[in-house]
Amino acid sequence: MKIWKKSLGSLWIIGLVILLVACNNADTGSKEESGDTSNNDTSTEADAASDEEVTIVYARGVDTTGANEKLVAAFEKSHPNINVEYREMPADTGQQHDQYVTAFSAQSAEIDVFDADVIWPAEFAQADYALELDRFIEKDGIDMNAYFEGTVASGKFNGKQWAMPKFTDAGVLYYRSDIVEEPPATWDELIEQANALQGEAGTEFGYLMQAAQYEGLITNAIEFIASYGGQVIDEENNVVANSPETVKAIKKMQEIVGSDFVPDNILNFMEIETETAFIEGKSVFARNWPYMQASAADESRSKVAGNVEITTLPAGDAGSASTLGGWMTMINRYSEHPEAAWEFVKFMTGAEGQKITAIEGGSAPTLKALYEDAEVKEASPLFANPEFVKVLESAVPRPITPIYPEISDIMQIELSKALAGEQTAEEAASNMQTKIEEAVSE
Repeated sequence: MKIWKKSLGSLWIIGLVILLVACNNADTGSKEESGDTSNNDTSTEADAASDEEVTIVYARGVDTTGANEKLVAAFEKSHPNINVEYREMPADTGQQHDQYVTAFSAQSAEIDVFDADVIWPAEFAQADYALELDRFIEKDGIDMNAYFEGTVASGKFNGKQWAMPKFTDAGVLYYRSDIVEEPPATWDELIEQANALQGEAGTEFGYLMQAAQYEGLITNAIEFIASYGGQVIDEENNVVANSPETVKAIKKMQEIVGSDFVPDNILNFMEIETETAFIEGKSVFARNWPYMQASAADESRSKVAGNVEITTLPAGDAGSASTLGGWMTMINRYSEHPEAAWEFVKFMTGAEGQKITAIEGGSAPTLKALYEDAEVKEASPLFANPEFVKVLESAVPRPITPIYPEISDIMQIELSKALAGEQTAEEAASNMQTKIEEAVSE
């Protein structure tokens, strides 16, 4: 009897243990089925906070300033457990875009962090290529109001933040201060001075711009179009490319590109060709982004150091206009190290990272407060100029549309034909109108 009672008691205890284990497994299963990944998030954060070394791959276009190397070194010094492998992408932003699309559409985790043109975030977010950043921003208390409003908006889509503003750009006019007494206020004055001053102080050209068939052509064209009061797509999303203002702007571009004061191969010029020729002392004037200020002032590279000034681009009938440019930083949705990737993004787009980029690379910060920083202001006359801040706050955007790449392609083709003399300005504007309307209605 005693043996039987002991056996019954043992069986009762075993049954109770089995019941408790089953209940625990059921709870775990319920969490997984309901999408509760809190345990995984905790594990990921714990891994990121551990001393285990990880390597992330950071991709961006060609850097001729050396700032990127210093940026990575500073980050790795402050984050000894995170190594950053830099992958150089093509200088052509269109080629960069296509390579990213190819990789991310295949759900490749090869790249963790990448720099994105301000026109890409909405497209990449919609295509599910990018990781939304709101939880990181909230967790670390990032004040998005500290950035220029337009740069933040460029990285926002469907109410979520997909990209952090890294640096901002607006087209500016560079000129040789040892040759030019008073910079031109209008496009007509630019043409007059470029003709008259070409050949001075060993120069070969009067003016340089980006006229190759790529995205840079569109940034130049928008500046001409806006300066004459034209638009491509208006605020109500109407296509308005075929206007007298746009036709006049294209004609002015044709006049400059077809002149004797630009290189014979100006239709092949991108930013790098413009920069190289200008800092070698070959041109009186050049249109480029703010980054060129650093290389132009670098005595080890530039033949014109100390003789370069910057001003606003010439005005048309409606005033001066600069195209809003710049770059954002994004995280690949398929990155295997999202926490480490965010740490790098946070550093690059924070005050310390942007200060390095501004001082070493000549790139304009997206953080408003840095324009009050003494070292940043000393790095470039542009950063110390309060008028430049106003330009950044009111720069002219490229056409805002969810199919911007397609719109850009249409404009590139039609404008290139016009600049090559294959069609008139009127035909270019008319063709852009028709083809953009068709693209928007599809």
